[in-house]
This record gives sequence, C-alpha cells and structure tokens, in this order.
Amino acid sequence: MGDDFLRLRCYGYHLFKLMSRRSKKKTGSGKGPTGDSSASVRPAVKMQKGATDHPLEAGSPPAGWPDRWTVPGVCIFLAAMVWVVFGQTLGFGFVNFDDNLYIYENPIVLKGLTFPGILWAFTHFWAFNWHPLTWLSHMLDCQFYGLNAGGHHLTNVLLHAATVILLFLVLRRMTGCLWRSAFVAAVFAIHPLRVESVAWLAERKDVLSGLFFMLTLGAYVGYARHPWSPARYGLVVLLFALGLMCKPMLVTLPFVLLLLDYWPLNRLQANTGNEPVFRLARRQIPRRLILEKLPLLGLTVASCVITIFAQARVIQLSENLSLPLRLGNVLISCVAYMDQMFWPSGLAVLYPVTAGDVRIAGVALSLAVLAGISTGVIILHRRLPYLLTGWLWYLIMLVPVIGILQVGLQARADRYTYLPQIGLYLLLTWAAADLCAGWRHRRVLLAGGAATILVALIFCARAQTAYWKNSESLWTHTLARTSNNYIAHYSLGKALFEQGNVDEAIAQYQKALQIKPDYADVHETLGNALLQKGNADEAITQYQAALQINPHNAGAFYNLGNALFEQGNVDEAIAQYRKALQIKPDYADAHNNLGAALFRQGNVDEAIAQYQRALQIKPDKAEVQNNLAWLLATCPHASLRNGNQAVALAERANQLTGDGNPAMLGTLAAAYAEAGRFPEAVATAQHALQLAAAKSNTALAGSLQAELKFYQAGRPFHLD
Repeated sequence: MGDDFLRLRCYGYHLFKLMSRRSKKKTGSGKGPTGDSSASVRPAVKMQKGATDHPLEAGSPPAGWPDRWTVPGVCIFLAAMVWVVFGQTLGFGFVNFDDNLYIYENPIVLKGLTFPGILWAFTHFWAFNWHPLTWLSHMLDCQFYGLNAGGHHLTNVLLHAATVILLFLVLRRMTGCLWRSAFVAAVFAIHPLRVESVAWLAERKDVLSGLFFMLTLGAYVGYARHPWSPARYGLVVLLFALGLMCKPMLVTLPFVLLLLDYWPLNRLQANTGNEPVFRLARRQIPRRLILEKLPLLGLTVASCVITIFAQARVIQLSENLSLPLRLGNVLISCVAYMDQMFWPSGLAVLYPVTAGDVRIAGVALSLAVLAGISTGVIILHRRLPYLLTGWLWYLIMLVPVIGILQVGLQARADRYTYLPQIGLYLLLTWAAADLCAGWRHRRVLLAGGAATILVALIFCARAQTAYWKNSESLWTHTLARTSNNYIAHYSLGKALFEQGNVDEAIAQYQKALQIKPDYADVHETLGNALLQKGNADEAITQYQAALQINPHNAGAFYNLGNALFEQGNVDEAIAQYRKALQIKPDYADAHNNLGAALFRQGNVDEAIAQYQRALQIKPDKAEVQNNLAWLLATCPHASLRNGNQAVALAERANQLTGDGNPAMLGTLAAAYAEAGRFPEAVATAQHALQLAAAKSNTALAGSLQAELKFYQAGRPFHLD
C-alpha cells in the first residue's frame, strides 16, 4: 500500500511538471530559479522527503539546453584545465619519497608486465600495502616508458583527467544539474590539494582508485535507476572490488552509496512525520537497500583485514602516539582539511605529528566547529537534503585515513582529501545555487564567482605542482612550510648527497638528528656521507648507532662492512656482510662486496660464487658484472679463468655504463687479453687510459699504463 501511494505521488509530481513546462512555453521562460538550465522549478506542493528541485527521474535530460554540444564541451574544458595545471609534470623526474620502492628501485616492477610480476602483485605485501592493480599499472608504465619519468607522470595525469570527467557525468546523471556538476568537477580537478595525488608517482593508487570509485558510482546509478538486474548489480560489485585492489581507501564506498540513496537518488521511503535524522536508519531505510549493500560490505571487511595485516609493522601503537593524542589530531585534521580547502596555502608533502601540535584549545575549537556544522546539517536536512549527503560523504570517507589507527609519521596529508572533499564541493555548490535562487542577476554573479574561483585555483595549483619537479625543490619547500620536520631534513640530505653535495647533505642529516636522535636511517646515511669523505672511523660510529636502534637493519651491516673493508679489516668486513645477508638473503650489493672481500682474502672459489649470486639477483647491475669479469680474466688460478665469459660480462657492463667508465673499460681490456684478442685489448686499454687521465684519476691511469704494456707484448694480465 505504501509503495502504491508513493507511486501515485510521483505520477502526480510528473504531471505537475509537465503542466508547468507547458505554461512556461507560453510565457517564454525555460530556466529554473537558480539560473542552472538543468535545474527544475520547485513545485508549489509539498514534495517527498529527500526530493530536490529537479525531476525525480534525474537521469532525464535537463530542459532548455542542448546536451549534444554542451556536455562534450564541458568534458573537453575539464580535461584542458587538468592539463594546464598538471601537464608540466611531464618534465619532472622521480622523487626520493617512495618512488624508489614503487618504481625505480623495484626490480620486479622494472621488468615490466610479466607473469611472475603479476603473480607477485597479487600474492605479496610491499611498501606495507596490498594493491595489485596499482602494481600492474606501474609495471605497464615500465613496459612502455622504462625509467622515463615523464611517461609515468603522463599516466597519472590521464587517470586524473578521466576521473574528473566521470565525476561530472555521474553527478549530472544523478542530479540532473549540468552546471553545478561541472563546477564540482572543475574544483575537484584543479584544487591545490589534488597536487600530491597527481604529481607524486608513488600515489598512483590515488588516481587509479579514484577512477574505479567513479566507475562504481556510475554503475550504481544505472543499477538503481532500472529494474533489478544481476548483470548491473554484478558490475557494481566487480568495479568496487577492482577499486579496493587499487587502494583500500575505498572501503567506505558502501556507506557513500547509502547516502546517495537518500539524495539525490531518492530511494528511501517518504518521511511524513517529524522524526529526527538519527532515526532515519531505523525507520526509513528499506530492507532491500541494506541487503544489496551486504556483498559490498563483505568486500570492505576483507579489504580491512588484508590492510591491517599488510600495515601491522607501521601502525603506530599507543606507546608511540597515545589514544588521546590521536583522537585530538583526528578532530584538528578534519577542520584543517576544510581550512585548506578554502585557503590552500602552506601545503607540504609531510606534516609531522607532535604532541605540541595537539593542544586542548585547538581540539575544543575543532570539536565545536564540527558539532556546529553537524547540528546545522541535521536541522536543515529535510529542506536541503544535499547538506546531509555532502557532509557525511566528507566525514565517512576520511575515516580510513584520519589517524585513529596511525600509519606513518604524518599528522595529515593532502592526498587524503582526494575523494572525501568531493562531498564538501557538492554541499557548497548546491547551497550557493539555492541561496542565489531569488537574486535578479544570479547568472552573472554565479558565473563570475565560479570563474574567479577557478582561475585562482589554477594559479595556486600550478605553483604547488612546480615544487614536485625534483627531490631538492620538494623538500626545500616542505622545510619552508613546516617545522621540526626531521623527515624533510633527512630526505633533502639524501637528494643533496646524490648530487655530490656531501657537506650540505651532512648538515641536513645532523639537523634531522637534532630533532630525532633515535632515527636509525639518518645515522646510516650520515655514515655513508662521512665514509665518502674518507672519515671511516666516524662512519663506523654512525653505523653502530644505527644498529643499536635497529639491530635488524641489513643496510647498516652492509655499510659497516664497507667501512671496515676500506680500513683493511677484511675479516671483520666479511662478518658484517654475512650478517646483512642473514637478514636479507637477496641483497645483491652485499653478495657483490662479500665476493670482493673473499677475493681479497684469497678465497677465490667462494668469491666467484658470491658474484654469481649477485648477478642472479640483479642481472643488469654493471658493477657485479665488472667484478666477476675482472676475476675471471685476471685470477691467478688458471683453472678459474675464463676469457670468453669474462668478455661477455665486461662488454655488458661497459654497455650499461655508456662506454664511458675507465674502470669498466680496463676490465674489458683485461678480458680481451685473456681471450687472446690483443689488438682489441690494446685499443680498449688506451681508450680507458685517456678517460682516466681526463678525469684526473692518476691511480687508475697508473694501473692501466702497467696493464697496457702486457697487452702490447701479447700477454694477458694476471694478478699475483
């Protein structure tokens, strides 16, 4: 009986709309009160709860505007805005913040899309996550672009542009409002808070999961607007599952769908009484809407369990960040994200969380703001239902990343707003349009205001994107916008060290240790910088400090072995290399250096075995190939020498280094000589000698000169 009554009311409403449109044709009016050509006039009769100022069948084309050209034009405009802001990233490189884990130091990803790689993506946790589709997308990029960072950035930009366009199309289909939907999508496209998700290659999971989020919404609208179909419903479940395999951030999507059932899809029963909104779930949600969400909720639970297992090692427990501190940071972060939405200044890649930042006054003020907004939304939800949908969209989608279970060292992150803030954009856009409904010049004012906002956002977002050009500019900017940020000092130090600015790198490492003395990674990298400057004793002290903090750090054992080897303490160096390999058996560099130490010790057989193991792990590592080639060409034991194999390895090592490394060329000359190819050995050694002299490497030049005399005499060079 209730369904029949509701159906009669809907028929009556459509009849009223038809009569209203015919009346408008006589008066020459074809626009709604908001000036949005896709919005319909609010009827004079009382509408059902949750209805909006547009036809109940919101999927119908908006009146008064030619969709044939407008919708494609809006899509092109949105794509153009994305390109204006993010097209510059095609000239950017990788950054030293997780890009190494995801791309340029990940041996499985670097091989491109392979069957073993696909199997690995679905069966392994890596970087404390399980997101196989994200890994597959990185593998495809390496398949097509190799380590050309511009190609990887292009993929991010294209994925974001597709997500933006889908957001516009889905919103328009749900609400029937063309220009409001276009404005929401435009703000989402170019807000400076989007920069981190698009310009950071390691955040591919954001833009990829966002794409599947929009596809799921679109499939759900199609399912909800038509008679029940297993194919349509199965498509919703499939797309949601794929989205979870990009990033578990989407676990709250079933609750977002329930909000959309309330508004704008209007799938809930009419509320004819004065019941408050908190009784809605008990009294107003039909059972079928709950039942259809159960399979989606099952996927949510499974994804949560997998994520907890994957991130168990990095979830900050109460001894690191107390529960009151985390809850206080939750409230402050919710308000901080809204503040950054209106005034996107001071943005940074990392906001460190400290007890001093979570003050009682800030927590109380944030609680008051959130409570005030929530109260207003509840009071107005019957007349303005989009307020409830938009506000709860924002709050619910923030739950997985709000910090109740703290993962990582950040208080908050710009990337966490990628999907949640769509709810706020929707809320504010619809509210502004309704507020201006009675204004005389509302079209001009709304269009002018929207254009001003978008232009301002474009300029801000372009400037923010430019900081992601390289690691040095990224971390320099971060340090200018944050304080006590030891991660930023450490990361800037690494960038400077890679550029050869060792003294500046040491200064940044020391600043990081002043803020956090028990940061093991900084002790280790400071030791590397000191070792490069020839200060092996201080380097050993730093490595030992790192191991006291983290005794399971394979890298610290490896680097300690390097320092001891440089001091001539070969036996102790071998012991440290073996400890590193106990922790990390596939540590190619440790196998390589252990081989060098064993060779120095005279254990040639085991040295060869270690080189070969390193080569199995990293077949394209030039240093390993060079070392093994040198041993096979110059070993004092004739039974272990193999000239032809040495030539193959040395030629590959020389190729990988661009035929410009004098040490590699010296090895190749020795290999040619061992293989009896003395004219090539002489020519290669002379070329190597010229390069060594040009680089003022007198020690290497002296060795090459001595070896060249052997080749000119028709003799191979062998070690004593």
